Amino acid sequence: MEVGPQSEAVLNVAAAAVGELAISDQVVTPWEVTGTSQGVNYDKLVDQFGCQRIDTALIDRIAHLTSRPAHHFLRRGIFFAHRDLNQILDLYEQGEKFYLYTGRGPSSESLHLGHLVPFMFTKYLQDAFKVPVVIQLTDDEKFLWKDLSIAESKRLARENAKDIIACGFDIERTFIFSDFEYVGGPFYENMMQVAKRVTFNTLRGTFGFTPEDHIGKCCFPPVQAAPSFASSFPHLFGVNDQLRCLIPCAIDQDPYFRLTRDVAPKIGYPKPSLIESKFFPALQGEIGKMSASDPNTAIYLTDKPKVIKEKIRKYAFSGGQSTTELQRKYGANLDVDVCIKYLNFFLEDDAEFEHIKKEYKAGNMLTGKLKDHVTDILSKIALAHQNARAQVSDEVVDAYMSATPRPNMFGTYSDYAKS
Repeated sequence: MEVGPQSEAVLNVAAAAVGELAISDQVVTPWEVTGTSQGVNYDKLVDQFGCQRIDTALIDRIAHLTSRPAHHFLRRGIFFAHRDLNQILDLYEQGEKFYLYTGRGPSSESLHLGHLVPFMFTKYLQDAFKVPVVIQLTDDEKFLWKDLSIAESKRLARENAKDIIACGFDIERTFIFSDFEYVGGPFYENMMQVAKRVTFNTLRGTFGFTPEDHIGKCCFPPVQAAPSFASSFPHLFGVNDQLRCLIPCAIDQDPYFRLTRDVAPKIGYPKPSLIESKFFPALQGEIGKMSASDPNTAIYLTDKPKVIKEKIRKYAFSGGQSTTELQRKYGANLDVDVCIKYLNFFLEDDAEFEHIKKEYKAGNMLTGKLKDHVTDILSKIALAHQNARAQVSDEVVDAYMSATPRPNMFGTYSDYAKS
């Protein structure tokens, strides 16, 4: 069902009816994720936000259109919700193009495993559909929300850019930009178009801002909205301001883009489409998402195997029994076991994953063995990323962040960016 502009405006206000998008005892905002003792209730989030579930038919259609198996993030329901994804697929089937937009708020020196999820999936979409991606580094946001100087925010943005580049994005189809460095010209014009059409009441209803919040926070939503519009990137798309945008993101970012979709038709642009993921859980379980600011909840991409093993052994919440005898007798509770959840994200082999779940649930596998297996998988991911990142020089970063045309981003630049 299509959600019209007026309906989405109503959703903006309704989303805050229980306080900062709180649902029962859980709170999900762009800055805070706190689940209940049972974790995050994603069904309630879908109802509250007004997005749609990704069903099997949609997954099968993606596989058919791209002539490759659907990513395991789709098959396992990690990317589970969307807004108008079907419209993007309709256009693609008709021979039309689109671009991808995702981002990162650079608040820490290193990314953690949870940060990899949207970039892994965005790279899959880039490769599968052969489309460009713009990646926003919101160093301005982190200056506004964190205790960081502008200089430090900009430095962290470049460091995080190296991690993103290490994920393997195609340099001919990728533009990474820092807000502090890029905002201006048509991008700033689009920010102002958005800002002029959003009232403070809507902003407060959507994000829960209070009179005590500084005005910088109120100014930021248009910055995150602007990359949704192709005209913000004239060096890429020329005058093609109707090019559609698909945004892969975690569902906590939905409020930004609900607002953006409400404004888009008012300024003559198509609504961006979204494909939204669940959160990567903290080591302690699904009471919250993994946070870069708390080293005891996170596994960083800079962690060595010994550190990863210690964190998994010490902090990873287990659904196994307290003794070997009880584990053999009763088996494990897979619903709460963090190691099983991490395998759901990072063990691509479906048959192996199902075998591990079966053995662990039946009590044939002990918690220690499972944790050792997970440690091995995560260590290999971290080491591979460290090696890839080591190859990313400052010159490579400059190339990805250069505001110059990407002639081969779709095939032939002149076909899609006529001026």
